[in-house]
Amino acid sequence: MTNHLVQTINPIIVQLGPLAVRWYGVMYIFGFVCAYWILWRRQRRGLLDLPGEAAVQDMLFYGFIGALVGGRLGHCFLYHPLEYLQKPWEILAVWQGGMASHGGFAGVMIALALLARKQHVTFLHLLDNGVLAVTPGLFFGRIGNFINSEMCGPPTTVPWAVVFPACDGLPRHPVQLYQAATEGLLLFGLLWLVGRTRRTDGVMSGLFGVGYALVRIATEHYRETTRELAGPAWSHLTQGQFLSLFVLLIGVVLLARARWLTHA
Repeated sequence: MTNHLVQTINPIIVQLGPLAVRWYGVMYIFGFVCAYWILWRRQRRGLLDLPGEAAVQDMLFYGFIGALVGGRLGHCFLYHPLEYLQKPWEILAVWQGGMASHGGFAGVMIALALLARKQHVTFLHLLDNGVLAVTPGLFFGRIGNFINSEMCGPPTTVPWAVVFPACDGLPRHPVQLYQAATEGLLLFGLLWLVGRTRRTDGVMSGLFGVGYALVRIATEHYRETTRELAGPAWSHLTQGQFLSLFVLLIGVVLLARARWLTHA
């Protein structure tokens, strides 16, 4: 018996023969529905310079493909390169879970750069709107990790610890919920407030980069360390923390650029 919450949610919602509908995939659908509503609303309010609803749908489609391809490839080759090099066909098994947010960011940036060229708008303008739209997806993605009992934190005795039977019988830090609250809800609230009026291109992207990197570096301390998650040995950081340093650097550069343009 335990006084701690036990994660007993079945990752599979319904099984139809060989086809399984999983919570992990549904969470990403929730994220993209929220992203579409945010982008549509900002376009209607004149905060997103795209010509009509069809262009908003294009932005969502480009972002979806970028996040899916980048996130999956990032997970496979940043965290489990040897495993997926031996079984490359498993890269396509996205329904089993396994997405890397840093890879997803890179994929979205490439996709938005292509869309910006097509629509003749600035890349940073699209990116500013995109970072706000992506935060619900970060929230729902971490909830999917929680339901999948993956990314478990280290054992702990804190009252809010969670037992993951799929992992073991020990109470652990629910780091997935920590990151859902910070990467998702906290950043969404910040960017929503800042983005209520038009800002210099790069401000919202810079805030996202700095904010995401700081909360990711902080919450990674509550994630179970494994060989796959370890960053470069000389850094004494996890892979997530190490990659977040580059996101932090990009965010600082974008904020400095925006400040310089504002006072030029």
